[in-house]
Amino acid sequence: MERAGRIVKGLRVVEIAGVKSYHLAPKAWTATVGKTVAAHSRPAFLDGTRLIVEVEDAVWQAQLTTLAPSILAGMARKIGDGVVTMLEFRVAPQRRAPMLAATAKAAAAASDDEAERITDPVMRHLYRNARRKASS
Repeated sequence: MERAGRIVKGLRVVEIAGVKSYHLAPKAWTATVGKTVAAHSRPAFLDGTRLIVEVEDAVWQAQLTTLAPSILAGMARKIGDGVVTMLEFRVAPQRRAPMLAATAKAAAAASDDEAERITDPVMRHLYRNARRKASS
């Protein structure tokens, strides 16, 4: 008995049953490259058959560029030939994790303490006004 994955792969699910290749390619990324590489990279979007992947820094960009042929072969095994034919690695800015409201309040309280360290009262007042304008 054949596994369902082999049968579905043979049916080219990308073209039938309403499943789009731009949904499959990002999902296949982690399965293809593994958890360690996936922790430092993220598939951003599929532009035609070119998968744009965001990486942490230029070192990861260079390493993954050299591994691109083997990654493409793995992607072809996972989701079929011709879905992803090219990989482009882009260095993306580091994203901050979401903050809880309590953490945001604590950060705001810490910034008030920062203003208190300014000894000159006029400069402290100017600093607080500038900070208030920057946050609004």
